Amino acid sequence: MRGYFGIGVEGLSKPMNAGNLFRSAHAFGASFVFTVAAACSPEIRKSDTSDTAAQVPFYRFDSVASLRLPDGCALVGVELRDDAVDLPSFRHPRRAAYVLGMERGSLSPTLIDCCDHLIKIPTRFSLNLAAAGAIVMYDRLLSAGRFGARPVVPGGPVEAIPPHAFGQPVLRRKAGRETRGARAHARRTEDQDTIR
Repeated sequence: MRGYFGIGVEGLSKPMNAGNLFRSAHAFGASFVFTVAAACSPEIRKSDTSDTAAQVPFYRFDSVASLRLPDGCALVGVELRDDAVDLPSFRHPRRAAYVLGMERGSLSPTLIDCCDHLIKIPTRFSLNLAAAGAIVMYDRLLSAGRFGARPVVPGGPVEAIPPHAFGQPVLRRKAGRETRGARAHARRTEDQDTIR
């Protein structure tokens, strides 16, 4: 699958749930995990039985202002809000960092202002932190289209994944060099016209 994702939590009221979230993130192939304005507790390690922090980068940001993501990485807030997009209708960015609020609260207004997207899981009430994160990661996996279509009836045959069809090669470097070369040629021509 192309792209990458990370997942994290702002604040921390139940460290065991954060550990469970990070364990699920490791299982779903997250590239990194993080906390924002959270006092990390040893309790995280008790529920993170895959020891995620030893397998993928684990970033601890002291505040929203110190939050740093890779260039081109979209910050996606997971929050039950009227203006959030329902998860089944959301197109996941190729490069994304998902952030959830702590169990006994929600994302801070400061962090919400930093988000590129806000999504919500269409439930009647808020879910457990680890469960919500797992649902978001599962939806990302499903939306990547790497699985055969579901059968029409339960127990029916699963469609095979169609083989990948390669397109024509795109020569970006060559085109870029020609563009730079054309610009340099145009500048030399302008300079010569100025001298005359």
